[in-house]
Amino acid sequence: MAALTIASKANQAETLPALLVAELAKQSDANAKIDIEFKNVEKLAPGKQSGLELIFTGNSPLETSRDVIHSCLQTFNIGKGKNEELVQEWIDRASAFAPTDFKSVEGSLLELDAHLTLRSYLIGYTLTPADVAVWGAIRGNKVAYAAIKKGAMLSATRWFKFIEEINAWIAPAVQSLNAHAQERKVAKSKEGASYDIALPDTDKGVVTRFPPEPSGYLHIGHAKAALLNDYFAHEMYQGTLICRFDDTNPSKEKEEFQDAIVEDLALMGIKPDKTSYTSNYFQELYEQCVKLLKNGKAYADDTERETMQHERMHGIASKRRDASVEENLARFEEMKKGNEEGIRWCIRAKMSVDNPNKAMRDPVIYRCNPQPHHRTGEKWKVYPTYDFACPIVDSMEGITHALRTIEYRDRNPQYNWMLDALDLRRVHIWDFARMNFIRTLLSKRKLTKFVESGVVWGWDDPRFPTIRGIRRRGMTIDALREFILKQGPSRNIVNLDWTLFWATNKKYIDPVAPRHTAIAKENMVTATVKGARVAAYTEDKPKHGKNPELGTKKVAYSSEILIDQADAQAFAQDEEITLMNWGNAIVRSVTHSLNPLNRSLVTGLELELHLQGDVKKTKQKITWLATAGQELIPVELVDFDYLITKDKLEEDDNVDDFLNPKTEFRTEALADGNVAELKEDDIIQFERKGYFRVDRAFKHGEKAVMFCVPTGKEGKGK
Repeated sequence: MAALTIASKANQAETLPALLVAELAKQSDANAKIDIEFKNVEKLAPGKQSGLELIFTGNSPLETSRDVIHSCLQTFNIGKGKNEELVQEWIDRASAFAPTDFKSVEGSLLELDAHLTLRSYLIGYTLTPADVAVWGAIRGNKVAYAAIKKGAMLSATRWFKFIEEINAWIAPAVQSLNAHAQERKVAKSKEGASYDIALPDTDKGVVTRFPPEPSGYLHIGHAKAALLNDYFAHEMYQGTLICRFDDTNPSKEKEEFQDAIVEDLALMGIKPDKTSYTSNYFQELYEQCVKLLKNGKAYADDTERETMQHERMHGIASKRRDASVEENLARFEEMKKGNEEGIRWCIRAKMSVDNPNKAMRDPVIYRCNPQPHHRTGEKWKVYPTYDFACPIVDSMEGITHALRTIEYRDRNPQYNWMLDALDLRRVHIWDFARMNFIRTLLSKRKLTKFVESGVVWGWDDPRFPTIRGIRRRGMTIDALREFILKQGPSRNIVNLDWTLFWATNKKYIDPVAPRHTAIAKENMVTATVKGARVAAYTEDKPKHGKNPELGTKKVAYSSEILIDQADAQAFAQDEEITLMNWGNAIVRSVTHSLNPLNRSLVTGLELELHLQGDVKKTKQKITWLATAGQELIPVELVDFDYLITKDKLEEDDNVDDFLNPKTEFRTEALADGNVAELKEDDIIQFERKGYFRVDRAFKHGEKAVMFCVPTGKEGKGK
């Protein structure tokens, strides 16, 4: 007996061959008992790279397509015959049909086509597992499958159709896997995001890229770009995602930021197939700039910055625009030296002087900067601009679809001009709306200013929209992915409310957040409890009333308890209340302050247990802490408000005029003894106070610090 589990989100070029060989075993061998199950995941378990798992009763699991297939060959009678070595050789070669880059798979397809010129089967005169495995690898790869369907490789196409036609069980097996993938798309559509945007030429393979600049930490806007590129590359088209660091400005970039971006992408579950750097292409970019200069499509300019901006704005040609090719090349060489003369110059593309689209008005494409680069050191003194480097490297790296925020739309003609001027392959561009939030800045320049001026603690400040900031505030990665993917690749620009964002997060944390108790220290009230045992004691109670898997906690009971001042002020004489996790009690006495300026302040309470009372009938259900039977843990509860006071800043608004003067709210409190066991990053609920993330765990002599996690209902937000 065997059980084969397949992750329906995994690469089908890996999973389909194993599925088909397992189905072949069931068709060919009456003793082949294999239960096949699909799971709507990319990987079957955290840390596992494969989307497969085959378990024979009493044996260890097999987790690669090759191992699964070979195990089926050894266990079942499925037509190896005398050609066992050839069968295994072709099965091993099936992986050659998995790459989603056509250039990488083209050679294997041509070799297959030549091999099948006078053959109906890969080996001999009957079907073998080799035919099934190779057929499955091709069918599972959209690029290889598209090449076969076009019919240019006559023998391979003939064989491919023949194998499917004579084995009626193949089509249902493929459909069973595709059905689960389709369910995934339907579910995504129900969530409100439409991903049916008709990207062109996807049958030729899809390669996307996420090109962050290592000059700061990723914020939620970058997260949308990264997740959308990942979704289209890996989930929708089974393509390739490249993470390319746009490291073209040595004045701003640091390895610290680069490492942080890699970590943040991993936290979001994004695993690029390849990581590259624009700096890897500095030589090629330099040569392309020289080509533009030689062809009269670029020129060197030493116009002062303010004058250049004025001329571009008003459609005035630079005095250097008609300089000779020789002059321009000589000045570029001076720039390359990084000397005093070179620093004066830049290189501009010779596009237009007065194009209505100002992005086309002779943009700067190269600058001189003698500062050392964090990867290339002092090798280069000239660096390309993003607008010059991006289209060129996109084309060189085989990017098929450049997904960019809509703010780049005016620069799309510029992007295409670069490629056409240099006779490079064009790349399809799709614009999507940037994700904006009320009272939130996503400008890296302005965020950097906040960090450097001390408005916030750093890039991971919980008031910041960086990935690290919102995670420190208590956002879970699953909720972050869900919220962003729900927005989809729409081009509609909206200003989102953080309440929707945090409401999504609550769905994830509420079922798994252990419940604890905290009482604010300011004016907290000591109450005596008549009817309680004289000696303090503890009982085991569930950490979560609806999730027993979280285990139990110790709840202490004593004849003296602590209560929040706000609760005590709400009690009426002889009112029956509920002490949560204990039972009902009757308020027998309320003592108020003698201070005439604060007579409402409660200074003491006397309660009488009434455990037979009905908790459903009480109005007041309060939290409390026993003063004996446990060590009360000092905690600081911290809440935050928006950094700016205006929902949307306009272009001419001065940020400093809208800075919120108070954005931190700290409350000293005492918590139950179980809180001493909490670790940094744990998320809990202090009952009736909200959800909190542990920013600093308790140590003897050092209080715990807990950050309030918004739920979408509080007045204060990000």
